Amino acid sequence: MKAPAPVVRPNTWEFLRDPMIAPTGFREYDARWQYPEAINLPGMTALGLGLGTQMMRRGIEPVIAVGNDYRDYSLSIKLALIQGLMRAGITVKDIGPALSPMAYFSQFHLDVPAVAMVTASHNPNGWTGVKMGFERPLTHGPEEMAELRDIVLSGDFEEQPGGAYEFVDGVLEAYLDDLVGDFRMTRKLKVVCAAGNGTAAHVAPQLFRRMGVEVVESHCVPDYTFPNYNPNPEALEMLHDMADTVRASGADMALGFDGDGDRCGVVDDEGEEIFADKVGVIMARDLSKIYPNATFVADVKSTGLFASDPELRANGVTADYWKTGHSHMKRRVKELGALAGFEKSGHYFLSGEIGRGYDCGMRVAVEICKLMDRNPGKSMSDLRRALPRTWATPTMSPYCADTEKYDVLARIVSKLEARAAEGGTLAGRAIAQLVTVNGARVILENGAWGLVRASSNTPNLVVVCESPESEDEMRQIFADLDAVIRTEDAVGDYDQTI
Repeated sequence: MKAPAPVVRPNTWEFLRDPMIAPTGFREYDARWQYPEAINLPGMTALGLGLGTQMMRRGIEPVIAVGNDYRDYSLSIKLALIQGLMRAGITVKDIGPALSPMAYFSQFHLDVPAVAMVTASHNPNGWTGVKMGFERPLTHGPEEMAELRDIVLSGDFEEQPGGAYEFVDGVLEAYLDDLVGDFRMTRKLKVVCAAGNGTAAHVAPQLFRRMGVEVVESHCVPDYTFPNYNPNPEALEMLHDMADTVRASGADMALGFDGDGDRCGVVDDEGEEIFADKVGVIMARDLSKIYPNATFVADVKSTGLFASDPELRANGVTADYWKTGHSHMKRRVKELGALAGFEKSGHYFLSGEIGRGYDCGMRVAVEICKLMDRNPGKSMSDLRRALPRTWATPTMSPYCADTEKYDVLARIVSKLEARAAEGGTLAGRAIAQLVTVNGARVILENGAWGLVRASSNTPNLVVVCESPESEDEMRQIFADLDAVIRTEDAVGDYDQTI
């Protein structure tokens, strides 16, 4: 075993030579740091060496597919990661610039067991990270991430010969072929393709045109400075921009993608911004007609309609609410043999006959276009209005430091448990159930609910509320839940609110 990495500060000789890695970058299901403040290039090499060591110790065939997103520093970070992997004796198949789901696809296309994708997903410029996995279509969960963290931070590496490098071309073309196949639209469909100048800007317009969709490009020039907004289809700034473009162009809908292309957001033909969990219900309604008695997994931030919608219940759907996070959701979909999983953030996990189980915004876009093709007399706004009405907040994220957020959350959950045990209320309604599989989802007697959990990727808590009764009740649920959250001094301002 080697000695732990020394303490390294930026702008020093040691910074050029020795690993610098902030421990907080190891998250529940991927790794993310601010670069170069919290990780340097030798630190990324150490991460690659640790990942390779982990592969070898777990008996994984020593071959890995590696890609990177469009940020200007991602290529140098990927090459530093590759150096570490090769020092651990791993054969690296470099697929070049990619979307995260394109990297996941490459595991199947190249028939390799492991993947490492250099991306900070939707985080602002200045962040970097790695999404990784050994068992397709799964990615690292808390157990694997804790093991990797311990290897890296303790310097417990095993270098060995045999590492190799190969650049593999043509993966993008194979990915597009796999997504579209021979499908072509039979109805006219005009779609705003919103990419926020992220990596999907190079891929998504090609995808739509191959299906015969008329494309209105919105910020589809890749630009890693993100001059318009950060590509995050859960953020209201991006959704508002998509809605404006729909109204200006007369498009049938807008589909927007995050920085690494694994999420998809929707705005309908009337410029109505549909939260991704509601889009999931629309898709589940359509799919459950084709695949009756299907199981769908929804994350704890998602609408209660997956369980209560009359049409889904009539089609024999089983709804399972599970932990938020792409790794958690992928595992749950696989474990249950579910047809799909849906997250409020826009991560969808299509499986069975409609996907391979990993989150892919491009696959979702294809399936939404197919859904529209199967409903030639209906608009997306028609499908939205057909859902039972609920009022929901956006996903709101008050600041809470990574080093404090889990302890803070535990105290908040305890306070909510005590309130429920004492027969307390939110918004004047009795608490019917408290689901604590991931934070606390406080479910009220009429099916309304409020959620607080810790973000797995950023220094924040996460708050979402929904009412089947009224906007006023939704706002009161938030006010009452926020009052409990505000008992913790370590919780700061919200990124957005209602």
